[in-house]
Amino acid sequence: MTFKPAEWPRKLRSQSWYGGTSRDTIYHRGWMKNQGYPHDLFDGRPVIGILNTWSDLTPCNGHLRELAEKVKAGIWEAGGFPVEVPVFSASENTFRPTAMMFRNLAALSIEEQMRGQPIDGAVLLVGCDKTTPSLLMAAASTDLPSIVVTGGPMLNGYFRGERVGSGTHLWKFSEAVKAGEMTQEDFLEAEQSMSRSTGTCNTMGTASTMASMAEALGMALSGNAAIPAVDSRRRVMAQLSGRRIVQMVKDDLKPSDIMTKKAFENAIRTNGAIGGSTNAVIHLLAVAGRVGIDLSLDDWDRCGRDVATIVNLMPSGKYLMEEFFYAGGLPVVLKRLGEGGQLHKDALTVSGDTIWDEVKDVTNWNEDVILPLDQALTPQGGIAVLKGNLAPKGAVVKPSAASPHLLTHRGRAVVFEDIDDYKARIDDDALDIDETCVMVLKNCGPKGYPGMAEVGNMGLPPKVLKKGITDMVRISDARMSGTAYGTVILHTSPEAAAGGPLAVVRDGDMIELDVAARRLHLDIPDAELTARLETWFPAHPTAEGGYEWLHQTHVEGADTGADLDFLKGCRGAPVGKDSH
Repeated sequence: MTFKPAEWPRKLRSQSWYGGTSRDTIYHRGWMKNQGYPHDLFDGRPVIGILNTWSDLTPCNGHLRELAEKVKAGIWEAGGFPVEVPVFSASENTFRPTAMMFRNLAALSIEEQMRGQPIDGAVLLVGCDKTTPSLLMAAASTDLPSIVVTGGPMLNGYFRGERVGSGTHLWKFSEAVKAGEMTQEDFLEAEQSMSRSTGTCNTMGTASTMASMAEALGMALSGNAAIPAVDSRRRVMAQLSGRRIVQMVKDDLKPSDIMTKKAFENAIRTNGAIGGSTNAVIHLLAVAGRVGIDLSLDDWDRCGRDVATIVNLMPSGKYLMEEFFYAGGLPVVLKRLGEGGQLHKDALTVSGDTIWDEVKDVTNWNEDVILPLDQALTPQGGIAVLKGNLAPKGAVVKPSAASPHLLTHRGRAVVFEDIDDYKARIDDDALDIDETCVMVLKNCGPKGYPGMAEVGNMGLPPKVLKKGITDMVRISDARMSGTAYGTVILHTSPEAAAGGPLAVVRDGDMIELDVAARRLHLDIPDAELTARLETWFPAHPTAEGGYEWLHQTHVEGADTGADLDFLKGCRGAPVGKDSH
């Protein structure tokens, strides 16, 4: 793609606050000078907002204040004026009912902060799952020059000589305790070895996936995704990104120049190659909706279907993000996609170069971590999009993390009306369930939970686990953690709380799953399904006010990204009226 830089010098938007000698500009400059800024900093140079999602309650991003200092250094070096701005941090670790309910609120608040403040460009300082998409959504809505800097993954975990993947082993060890294969004391001991340093999950969970998506979209410098949080090279990346954003502002290189349809198709294929999180589906759909790109679940299936999973990382494989970085990281994956004709090589990146120019000369230093195509974990690793009378608008499954023998399955439904019903009954030995059944969970989608929590990877009943069974088909309108695994059908749309067919599934109904055929079918007559839907009524809790009410009232379905309906599209960053 050919990009023509804007003329420089020119008047930037920040000069509407800081340029001139009027009462209002003196008001804006004068207050800033109480921090010791000299007068010549307001001379028209790019003002760069470092949008920092640091928070003590977002442990994944706990080191971002330190990283921000490196970003500032790069901005100063390039002749810019850095201003650090704390923004909404949607913590995966702490927010209830789910951080996903607050992704859109974060994007809304950050969008307005970008638009209403005197900044000409932004460094998106992110890490934890929802922080990356929320800031990308905000940047897409304002279309101010922006660059992503992620905090990086934590170091490998180890427990008694075994690699411990954050999240992945949490689910694994929890199930082992239920099965009587691990003691609670051992589980507590293992807890101490799961998080050895600051940073995001060290598996190919949602945080690492979204860092990879940002790089594959071209919104981060090449190599950004995999550098460990505590590695000195992470700080170098931050400083280089600070330098680069200043030139991006001078060139007027914007998100809409970078996040094209080709860029999103590159990201979808990359997600398949890395065995990325199903959460990437919902986040990229939302980001595309803000840019104004027509991206759909059909694009996910079309672009991802023939992509082999070649990154041997948990939860699909055996290694962790440290090894991925040492092997060469995402640039190696992008190079392999390009060599296989599965990359739009001319897609533009924040560097000003094409994505192929960035990766064509990289080397794979460990072919057991980034596998040759003929040794792929799975030949078709992309997210599979299922449709049928149970999911008219689609549902998703991650084949690389599923059990091959369950990808074609017919079983009797065991239905849980909501997460409370599931928790109340799952451990009861009297529950009529065995490994051939299909577990169905309702009312856990964007409206129903509310917020679409990561509860889709329901733990199996103890009486099944004790047989040595570790996987069953599970279907819901929920999400699951990117660190999780199993034959889990997610994002079923329309969701139960919106009156989708999932809402009327009953115990004993037969459900057919055929991933190869992309089919998810409730085996009852059409007339019976119609009659059930006609007599259905909502049973999920509804809010009476506050943001929860706003979310439930305006959130769209998972099939289009679960954004708020009034936030879709790019509204730009026009300078508003003065405040005095």
